[in-house]
Amino acid sequence: MWINTFKTFVLLLTLTLILVFIGDYFGGASGALMGLIAAAVMNFASWFFSDKIAVSSVRAREVSRAEAPDLHALVEEVVESAGVPKPRIYVAPIAQPNAFATGRDPKHAAVVFTEGILRLLNRRELKGVIAHEIAHVKNRDILIMSVVATIAGAIMFLVNMLRWGAMFGMGGRDRDRGNPLVLLAMIIVLPIVVTIIKLAISRAREYLADYWGAKFIKDPEALASALQKLAYGVKKAPAEVPQYMSHMFIVNPFSGGFLAELFSTHPPIEKRIERLMKLANDPEFHLS
Repeated sequence: MWINTFKTFVLLLTLTLILVFIGDYFGGASGALMGLIAAAVMNFASWFFSDKIAVSSVRAREVSRAEAPDLHALVEEVVESAGVPKPRIYVAPIAQPNAFATGRDPKHAAVVFTEGILRLLNRRELKGVIAHEIAHVKNRDILIMSVVATIAGAIMFLVNMLRWGAMFGMGGRDRDRGNPLVLLAMIIVLPIVVTIIKLAISRAREYLADYWGAKFIKDPEALASALQKLAYGVKKAPAEVPQYMSHMFIVNPFSGGFLAELFSTHPPIEKRIERLMKLANDPEFHLS
């Protein structure tokens, strides 16, 4: 568990150092600050209104206790164990079995379930999924990924300006201007590196949500069983969600081949299940 927390810190630090480096190349501290401000403005609104944006994107509607008493009861059991406020509960008219959490903080959180997941999973498995999503809420993963998006966006902003500057012989410090290797690294290599780091942070947060979700309900096997069913379910039902939301769901809505898996926002489900089963067989996990 601590390894993924440390990994998140190191990768965020790496992104920050890349921003400082390219900002210095572009125009000193003011260059980095300019990119950071531009990215922050773009990402603040999406973070602040993340619940409304995500819910409307999948056409979900809030369900009351009277409409879904069992679902509300399960969520209440999990939030009591996790020590967070109860989120609003939504159901999306989507056949593919999936779920996600959103909201800028635990007090403004929402959990969205597709109709498909409510049909596919049994009560125990659904509780495992809820625990995973509540772990995202408690760990403030929406905020963390918004920070990642802001720093990465700032880097891409500067890279794009550098690309245009290189076309007209402008940009960069005098000592580096015109150096084709430096420009190649900035314009081509850096965006790839930034993308890989973003994906690595997203995967680390998924592993953490799996761990803490299992911890909340003391039942790693419930989530492992749910993931196994969902892995099969998403391949059988088409993805009816926007591509830009794929990182939010408990499993990637878009199935693909090796290349798609390599650049996926989620760890391989097989590895997630393997880790959960190790927790299930670890006596110390259940005692702690």
